[in-house]
Amino acid sequence: MKSLRITLGSVLAGIGVVFFILPGSILFLIAGLLLLSYDVPAARKWLTHCQNAMSKGARKLDKLLAKRRY
Repeated sequence: MKSLRITLGSVLAGIGVVFFILPGSILFLIAGLLLLSYDVPAARKWLTHCQNAMSKGARKLDKLLAKRRY
């Protein structure tokens, strides 16, 4: 089970990095890091970093949209 998680996590993270330009590819990266974080401590650190960056970006976008006038 551990080797399956590592393999699948690596593949998903790799797809997320390769297709980083496309919208939605961040979901592959997050899913891959999530699977890898069970067995690899460094992946847990990167997962936390990605989650914090996504939260910061969402807050920034919310502020921008709140200031927008119709």
